[in-house]
Amino acid sequence: MLNTLSRRITSLLNRRIVHVRREVRYETTHEVWRKVRKMADEPLPPSRADPVIATLNSPEFLSMFTPELKTLVNLFEKYNYELRIAGGAVRDILMNKHPKDLDFATSATPDQMREMFMKEEIRMLNMKGERHGTVTARINDKENFEVTTLRIDIMTDGRHAQVEFTKNWKLDACRRDLTINSMYLDFNGNLYDHFYGYDDLKNRKINFVGNVHTRIREDYLRIFRYFRFYGRIVDSPDQHDETTIKAIKENIDGLQRISGERIWNELSKILTGKFAVELMLKMLECGSGEYIGLPEEPDVESFQVVCRRALSNNMTLKPISMIVSLLKNQEDVMNLHGRLKLSSSDRDLALFLIQHREYIPCERPLKPYQQLVFIQQMNRYDVYREYVREVLKYQGAVQLLDEFEKWVIPRFPIGGTMLKSYVRHPKMIGMVLTELKRIWINDDFKNTVDELMEHVPRIVNELDNKRKK
Repeated sequence: MLNTLSRRITSLLNRRIVHVRREVRYETTHEVWRKVRKMADEPLPPSRADPVIATLNSPEFLSMFTPELKTLVNLFEKYNYELRIAGGAVRDILMNKHPKDLDFATSATPDQMREMFMKEEIRMLNMKGERHGTVTARINDKENFEVTTLRIDIMTDGRHAQVEFTKNWKLDACRRDLTINSMYLDFNGNLYDHFYGYDDLKNRKINFVGNVHTRIREDYLRIFRYFRFYGRIVDSPDQHDETTIKAIKENIDGLQRISGERIWNELSKILTGKFAVELMLKMLECGSGEYIGLPEEPDVESFQVVCRRALSNNMTLKPISMIVSLLKNQEDVMNLHGRLKLSSSDRDLALFLIQHREYIPCERPLKPYQQLVFIQQMNRYDVYREYVREVLKYQGAVQLLDEFEKWVIPRFPIGGTMLKSYVRHPKMIGMVLTELKRIWINDDFKNTVDELMEHVPRIVNELDNKRKK
């Protein structure tokens, strides 16, 4: 039922959304390209005279040096090209975290890297990244390394940039979004920080590199990246710089140019981080709602109640469940899906929550939720069990959730082959089984096979009458 409903509504919504998006794109692209071209002439922000501010020798730094990385470093040294770690890995190391992903920046151009790797018989992957300066090398058939040429953005439409390669590390740092992401680290442990990102990291502050308006207009997704890193770095939910918030509000309509998939990727990370409730409310205050597929008047009160109740119960809600608390009905869910292009699992969970989030008074409170799982086909039990878990977390039903977790799904004693002599239409067998399961669960799974089979003629007769109508 969920899949049929979602397919029908998605088809209608996608036609409307594609039409609107095309209108927006055609009306604005030329203007935005021209506008950002002028911004390229803005002066550089204040920077250090000597960007090397420290030398690291921490366990986190040393943990990076796999044999494959050493091979890469030696190769760039051999050909006299500079190579440094860039961005998030540097930030993580400074926060005493082991970096998960390493990004590299180099003075070598893509052509120079390609020539070098070919000479050294090193395999290259994903050649599509070369026009943006990125070459991916696979070493010893064990590790992939993405290496990107230093670059500056010549023009951008708020989503994609036309770049020009450079040898200037400061110019490359200036094009990055936040100061804490604009640092570099060489393989002797020297930390390069042109724009005081280390200071911001120590002081738990989030600042854009240079002009906030310019950085946002280069890629409007940076609005969400600001909030995501705020949740990761800052110690309090209400320490936003008002100049930054003002710039976000003035540029919020640029989110219409960003794909739903990219928005949801960032938004879901925000909702799983610190201060998720406060940051979501701040984003709504900035006017983001209409650009991420939320209704004109999202249910902010319900959002706060549901999310804070989960926190107080020490329960973790999925990001889509938190968003559902802002929605009123299935149409709202499908509008959200039309904008964000949710995965089928997120979409179906959202629809399920809308249908079943209200508490059902019952003499046996667990029974309705057992039934939601048990009437499904066996290969869908795990999926619906997870759906019900999320509903109970959403409701704050701690005791009921504990009982549900302990429930062992019994094996239904009747199979489709036992019904063939009673059911003329094979497609009806599934419906008969569902009704028999309802009877069994209503009797606490006590009915015998014979007792259940006595209900089959009546069920078949009722289903036949419905078909005739």
